[in-house]
Amino acid sequence: MTREEILKTCLEEDVRFLRLQFSDIFGINKNVEVPASQFEKALEGQVAFDGSSVDGFSRIEESDMLLEPDYSTFNILPLDNPHGKIARIICDVKNPDGSPFDGCPRQVLKRVCEKAANMGYTMFAGPEAEFFLFLMDEEDNPTLRTHDDAGYFDMAPADLGEEARQEMVNVLIKMGFEVEAAHHEVARGQHEIDFKYADAVTTADNITTFKFIVRNIAWKYGLHATFMPKPVFGINGSGMHTNMSLFKDGENAFYDPKAEYQLSDAAQYYVGGILTHVKSFLAITNPLVNSYKRLVPGYEAPVNIAWSERNRSPLVRVPAKRGNSTRIEVRVPDPSCNPYLAFAVMLAAGLDGIEKRIIPPPPVNRNIFAMSDREKKRLRIEALPSNLLRAVEAMEKSSLVREVLGDHIFHHFISAKKQEWHTYISQVHKWEIDRYLTLY
Repeated sequence: MTREEILKTCLEEDVRFLRLQFSDIFGINKNVEVPASQFEKALEGQVAFDGSSVDGFSRIEESDMLLEPDYSTFNILPLDNPHGKIARIICDVKNPDGSPFDGCPRQVLKRVCEKAANMGYTMFAGPEAEFFLFLMDEEDNPTLRTHDDAGYFDMAPADLGEEARQEMVNVLIKMGFEVEAAHHEVARGQHEIDFKYADAVTTADNITTFKFIVRNIAWKYGLHATFMPKPVFGINGSGMHTNMSLFKDGENAFYDPKAEYQLSDAAQYYVGGILTHVKSFLAITNPLVNSYKRLVPGYEAPVNIAWSERNRSPLVRVPAKRGNSTRIEVRVPDPSCNPYLAFAVMLAAGLDGIEKRIIPPPPVNRNIFAMSDREKKRLRIEALPSNLLRAVEAMEKSSLVREVLGDHIFHHFISAKKQEWHTYISQVHKWEIDRYLTLY
């Protein structure tokens, strides 16, 4: 849509408020909301905000930031609001002089996509973001109590989240999503809604919208939706498996009917790049202390650096479909990540594999979870970093990740995550009390 078309739509639909949405470096949605009298100014990119108040953005002495709207993301929110209709538009963050702000995650992804375009590629991504629905207590605080005992693909009445999930799907469709499937996941209270793949920036935008809609509809039903990777011990955590493919001249660049596994050289080099750099970008795709409670053996999450064209135990899986559906599935990310940064580092890793012709090791088509340490060592299957600190330390050594993120985000992110880790290890946790208090 053009600026004039957006203003006309807002007038015809009696839109009262416009939310200028952006993301901080940790993937938390932020917005500045303006009334109808300010729509023209907002659409001209003249709305300023205090960047020093946003995590990882800027210091007080250089705090002014501008929001430049991407007209293609304009949408009227199909949510009930007693004060009038609300529209949303996603923005890039700019400096006061109009130049790109180094701390804007969306522009980080745009830069990597531009590099891919210069190599002749367009990246497409399709996420599978899982989430939990928990009950609220009498004071409307979230609990860890689920309202169902359903399992994978179960139906009502076991799946008591079905009604809320159906409304989430309906609202997403009204927002322009092509929802492909929705179902109960493996763990109690765990759900998944899958929507069609798109180019990387559009998909990252869609994930931010998806999280907003899921949380709002859950709240309407008296539930709390969380994308925390591992909220409950002893059951599966939530992942965000990401299907990725490159297209060139309108054709899937990963498909070669004459090649081994029908995977082109570009596809295999891309896998090689992902496996080579995964330790370095893991802190971005799995950014919380809690992320590494999911990445443990026994709960289907990948802990080993390997790939397969069949089973689901390795980090990278190649689904069976070929032709234009040829893709790789990176199974390590979780839904707490910033999708702009996560897609950027994964795409950059894959492109580096193509540029350097990194040949991946042979696929591992056996269940890695059932292998002994000796077998894994013989097959040279390495393990992922086991906690956030180790992942951050691996990231700190990576020239690729630093180049992709830029110094601003790279240093702010590392500093914040080290502080998060030190805060975590200084706490006394319930597990320690239960184990040690009476024993010692």
